[in-house]
Amino acid sequence: MWITVLNVVTSGLIMGGVYAIIAMGMSIQYGVARILNVSHGEFIMIGAFLTLVLVRANVNPLIAMLLIVPAMFLLGFVLHRTIYKKLGDVSGSVGAFESNSMLVSFGLMFVLQNVALQIWGSQQQVYAFLQTSVSFLGTAIALNRLVVLLLAVAISLMFYFFLQTTRLGKAIRAVSQDADAAALMGVKIHRVGAICFGIGAVLAGVAGSLISIINQFNTSIGMSYTIIAIIVVVLGGMGSVPGSLLGGFILGFVGTLVNYIDPSLSLVAYYLIIIVLLLVKPSGLMGGKT
Repeated sequence: MWITVLNVVTSGLIMGGVYAIIAMGMSIQYGVARILNVSHGEFIMIGAFLTLVLVRANVNPLIAMLLIVPAMFLLGFVLHRTIYKKLGDVSGSVGAFESNSMLVSFGLMFVLQNVALQIWGSQQQVYAFLQTSVSFLGTAIALNRLVVLLLAVAISLMFYFFLQTTRLGKAIRAVSQDADAAALMGVKIHRVGAICFGIGAVLAGVAGSLISIINQFNTSIGMSYTIIAIIVVVLGGMGSVPGSLLGGFILGFVGTLVNYIDPSLSLVAYYLIIIVLLLVKPSGLMGGKT
């Protein structure tokens, strides 16, 4: 019994950390750039495959994760400065822009997925990395899963402190709270929006890299992770980075526990949490806290 509980807790922590990174990327994109990016999961998929390409070129997966950061940032930044900025210019209001940008991101999702399908095919992919086990409180944990947990927590905390302590982080929080007031104070909101979309792409790519270390993956994984990201963002509070961190770990624990009982009920449990939360606290657990 103790071993089972420990396995559930450790697996919940690992997946919760990854979910938190995924959700933080979507949260900052929506909270600042006002884009509910339903193609977010495709950026996760791209991050996993870019890591695979580098691993096959004899690059350590952890080094590969660092190498894909500028590529993912550039992809997100360019997409925002071209497609989404133009969309913002022609949309009549913030509400219209949010609706239009969500529709565009649906199209982007299919484009990215099919391009990846043409490049990498539909087969499941996997590679070996740190698969030896270490003993922890009487149970064996694969070393690669432990590394993923530590990295996920470290990345989440570094991102939070970046938002709280740096000049750019303060500008991001200002735009998230009141874009018009931030613009009056000299913040270039369009540039900050593009940077945030790039950061969101980076976080998605890094999450994809971490996922590739411990799980099999293919070019169709994007939608499932987009759903998870949306659930975590709603659970934690739209636009709230601390909420995404908390929501990620909660969903990680719930998913691991339900998966242990019956894997087919995982999504059912996720949606039940959202239904109850929206009825009891529609703003999320930490709504409004960037």
